[in-house]
Amino acid sequence: MLPGNACDTPADRGRPPDRRSSLVRMTGSAVRYVASEAVREYVEGYLAEDDVLLGARTLALQIGCPPVGPGVGAGLCFLAATVGARAVVEVGTGVGVSGLWLLRGMAPDGVLTSIDVDPERQRSARGAFTAAGHGPGRLRLINGLGLDVLPRLTDGAYDLVFVDAVAAEYPRYLDEAVRLLRPGGIVALDDVLGGGVADPDATDPDSVTLREVAHQMRADERLVPVLLPLGDGLLAAVKADRPMPSIVR
Repeated sequence: MLPGNACDTPADRGRPPDRRSSLVRMTGSAVRYVASEAVREYVEGYLAEDDVLLGARTLALQIGCPPVGPGVGAGLCFLAATVGARAVVEVGTGVGVSGLWLLRGMAPDGVLTSIDVDPERQRSARGAFTAAGHGPGRLRLINGLGLDVLPRLTDGAYDLVFVDAVAAEYPRYLDEAVRLLRPGGIVALDDVLGGGVADPDATDPDSVTLREVAHQMRADERLVPVLLPLGDGLLAAVKADRPMPSIVR
């Protein structure tokens, strides 16, 4: 018994974890359960958003355009900085929340190409980018459907591709992203853990498609994948410069 550990009391031995708890820590023979909501809040609040980001987030929620959370935003910033991104494609501009996070991590001379079907939202996003100090030379906002625009972009010319779009189209977006990326570039798909995707009994179309795209990414020997529990799930992969058959698939 570890002295002073509340989880080591007789009443607690053998007790199953609270349904709200998902993170288990082992310390000797003691088990501590950490409430998943508390962990989520801690992760989401780890990096602060400035006034421009908070303003864009407020607008997004007001008009019913749910933005990425701060946790996903921080992840995008990290990925962009990791590869020193100078050329980034984003599908799903919204009002600019994810784009602001991407620009935070990109190289100072990097260009963000952001695609969205809603011109009004893109106008709001441009205002947010400008307020954050990102001039027109750093932005290429394209109004249109992502799967119509991406085929017109140059093969192997991008450091990072981020997609926040309709789940049913994710397999096609992944194909396009791999084509667009240079070796060492990163693809990231948002909202891949939503709905019933983690429930093997869930057979709704979105859950099935999200499982399929996760398998598609894992099975592709050109990719080194990771599934991150940020927000509603961020599925990402690095495009390798050689086949990666050694990864368990």
